[in-house]
Amino acid sequence: MSIEPAADIAIRARNVTLTLGTREAPTEILKGIDVDIARGSSVAILGPSGSGKSSLMAILSGLERASGGTVSVAGVAYDSLDEDGLALARRGRVGIVLQAFHLLPTMTALENVAVPLELAGAPDAFARAQAELEAVGLGHRLTHYPVQLSGGEQQRVAIARAVAGRPDILFADEPTGNLDGTTSGAIVELLFDRQRAAGATLLIITHDPALAQRCDRVLTMRDGLIVSDDAA
Repeated sequence: MSIEPAADIAIRARNVTLTLGTREAPTEILKGIDVDIARGSSVAILGPSGSGKSSLMAILSGLERASGGTVSVAGVAYDSLDEDGLALARRGRVGIVLQAFHLLPTMTALENVAVPLELAGAPDAFARAQAELEAVGLGHRLTHYPVQLSGGEQQRVAIARAVAGRPDILFADEPTGNLDGTTSGAIVELLFDRQRAAGATLLIITHDPALAQRCDRVLTMRDGLIVSDDAA
């Protein structure tokens, strides 16, 4: 576990557990995670399928509630928040990129990025969305629907949507998992570029050691625990 001054911490987790299943047949997914993640850093969580890395990301991003322990993200304590509270806590603080692009098929690329901003109350939602799409090389695809875009282009839209709200923390869960090798490399470069432009903390979930080594720090998980913590 890395110890940093509190003011420099983007994420702090203490004894975080996650147990699923029934009382009679519980399944321990996370078994007591302690970690601090510094503001502005890039951190990879590496591990095989079933190690708990995606579950940890879901808790740290506010998509899932921990069974036990404490979590503070961008200065907000998640422990006492209900589902609505977690949704409010994510707004403006957290951006998320997933392996599945999760674009709305009935909306254009521009609308997929702008509508979440509009719902969050941004007065310049469409102008900001257009600027982000231009930044990821899709200025010529603003009016195209997801079905008209390649996989790499859809992931670019997803990245633009994640960073358009100018979040403090950017989470990416296997962001290149559905892409070919050449496209994956371009998306990785883009992800780090947008992180630097936003000055955000970046947390990447991956099973790819080469991608993990691009980050400042690599946490390796196995069987619901962090088993190593190394500077890349």
